[in-house]
Amino acid sequence: MAKEGEYVYCIIESNEGRNFGPIGIGGRGDIVSTIGYNDISAVISSSPMTQYVINRENMMAHEKVIEEVMKDYTVLPVRFCTIAASAEEVRTLLRRRYPEFKGLLRDMDNKVEMGLKGIWKDMNRIFNEIAEDNKEVKKLKKKAEDKTGKTGNTSKVSLGKAVKNALDKKKDGETQKVLNIFKRSAIDVRTNNLFGDSMFLNAAFLIDRTREKEFDFLVEDLAKDYEERAKFKYVGPAPPFNFVNIVVKW
Repeated sequence: MAKEGEYVYCIIESNEGRNFGPIGIGGRGDIVSTIGYNDISAVISSSPMTQYVINRENMMAHEKVIEEVMKDYTVLPVRFCTIAASAEEVRTLLRRRYPEFKGLLRDMDNKVEMGLKGIWKDMNRIFNEIAEDNKEVKKLKKKAEDKTGKTGNTSKVSLGKAVKNALDKKKDGETQKVLNIFKRSAIDVRTNNLFGDSMFLNAAFLIDRTREKEFDFLVEDLAKDYEERAKFKYVGPAPPFNFVNIVVKW
């Protein structure tokens, strides 16, 4: 049987002692509470000293706790599966990195993360635009077609690479166009990996809570402008997962 430790979810600016309920990771109903030092605390729950599998269920459990805490506090998310051997080890962490955590808490005070993904609706339309607008693709496409209209393998490879490069460039252009819309409302932005041909935007924005409505309106206007061309997936407010990720080495 694995030894019991303390799973650490996030750091908050408070030392009042809180009980957030039986929502700890692992499905055992462990109570999520706090361990404090001076005026900051770590949000923790009892947990076996084991490596949690990185899957949707565990990640959601980890994030759910931080989102619950965020309802009342500014949070500094701690990396998934950070487990201390004891409560005293958690206090030592808070004491040792106190100036760092206080600085980050100041930086993140009253800040939230908004996530936005953009997905083209009709990829045939996008590929047709590339074929029409990109000189290299147009040239290789013409070269690849023989008298019978069939394409040789070598030419197909060259054409495929050119189309991919053109698609990546088109995504970059579309991304910058969208990001420019939010540059006055966002404090910071992170762009993440894109998945599949149709996704051209995967961004996280750090904003002040007072600008949530303003940001909502900008997303609504964006969706209207792109109504025929793309759809957007919009999530938030969320903890600043893309802007703070506390890594602990015990």
